[in-house]
Amino acid sequence: MFLPGTSDITNGARMLDAMGPASPLKNPERVTSAPFGIQRVLDVVLSLGALIFFAPLMIGVALAIKVQDGGPIFFGQDRVGFGGRTFKCLKFRSMVVDAEARLAAVLADNPELRSYWESHRKLLWDPRVTWLGQMIRKTSVDELPQLINVLRGDMSLVGPRPIMISERDLYGRWLARYCTMRPGITCLWQIAGRSHLSFRQRIALDMLYRRRRSPMTYIDILIRTVPVVLLRRGIV
Repeated sequence: MFLPGTSDITNGARMLDAMGPASPLKNPERVTSAPFGIQRVLDVVLSLGALIFFAPLMIGVALAIKVQDGGPIFFGQDRVGFGGRTFKCLKFRSMVVDAEARLAAVLADNPELRSYWESHRKLLWDPRVTWLGQMIRKTSVDELPQLINVLRGDMSLVGPRPIMISERDLYGRWLARYCTMRPGITCLWQIAGRSHLSFRQRIALDMLYRRRRSPMTYIDILIRTVPVVLLRRGIV
């Protein structure tokens, strides 16, 4: 089985240490594109087919978001991509318009939540999320616009989840290896526990994927993602 066992996930720090020192990526900003191959062909074909299939649902969600509060339909956040370049990672907006200000206020007033945020980069209960946002997050519908990112070449269907600019330092010496991969819509972290795993464990799973990636691994993770999404495992 490709998916790591529970003990591997629990001991994420040990997994990282066992992989040895991370080699630096020289001049990542000069890298213009990932190697073209089977994965890229699959990305284009599958994401285009998915966009056509989910088009009615996406139109319905877009209209519902607009009716809800009149705010923007999409949310684009700068994320770190292949070669260290930044790109706008697209999602259906699931939060209130003043989300960042509200998060800062909540974390400032609650040390326990701030500690959890610093460890997991997520909250089990997020005051920024709207009622509609809760629905589309639990079903992962909010991430459907990332299929556009895949077509653009910013992302792959499978790869490490794109990290925020503020998370680059948290990735530490492993950032160079992260930058050798296109970020993905799904990954080992998605199917192994998602929001219940620490950021350190997420990095360990990303590095494990990098070592074992192949067309078969790509297909395996896509298949395993389906029941995870349908059964809403590990989703906040």
